[in-house]
Amino acid sequence: MAKLYFTHGPMGSSKSAMALMTQYNYEQQGYNVLLLKLNIDTRDGAFIKSRALTTEKPCILFSADDNLKEVLLREEIKGKKYDAIIVDEAQFLTKSHVEELKDITIYKDINVFCYGLKTNYATQLFEGSKRLCELADSERELKSICKCKNKATINALKINGKVVKEVLGNCDILIGDTNSKDIYTYEPMCYKCWEEAESFKVEDLFNNNSQKIEVENIAQNESFVHKKVEKI
Repeated sequence: MAKLYFTHGPMGSSKSAMALMTQYNYEQQGYNVLLLKLNIDTRDGAFIKSRALTTEKPCILFSADDNLKEVLLREEIKGKKYDAIIVDEAQFLTKSHVEELKDITIYKDINVFCYGLKTNYATQLFEGSKRLCELADSERELKSICKCKNKATINALKINGKVVKEVLGNCDILIGDTNSKDIYTYEPMCYKCWEEAESFKVEDLFNNNSQKIEVENIAQNESFVHKKVEKI
């Protein structure tokens, strides 16, 4: 019987690399793999990109409103029978998406592998990750290292070198990456370093004339709001 797998870890733990390695292993045995990613992740477009492996593979983008059972059917109509589904950036899945993937493992007998973060920058579970923790048949944690050499567990959001420890307005999702050249960046941290780091105050965004917040509605879904902090 097929299973739903959830592999999670903080930024820098090679989740996308693991996703592409899983695809490679399946395809080496002659199996067909469907690569999926929610279109809220705008960094790499219709590709799953591994910075660790310096490689990328094309994927099918879907929206927050899509039914993943219908997405699979549309791809099967094109003439392919899939033996596995891989979802990257799975933290952005909706609760319904996860339940649809679970149904696919049961009624289509297709293994589903989800890779993503577990918590956001404010240490809160993403909607998709929470449901995956509840429904996955197998859960695996990938390790990343804090600068202090301890295990990193937090995706720390830093603005001007200070760590954001509370949700910015209604924005629990802020698309970004480690080592970003933007005014904000992410860094994997252990809880101790995160707790002791200098805090960035949300009100500073509104009091500092050198910064502004732009609000975008992603995929016409109000639960996915991407607030980008940038220099004027």
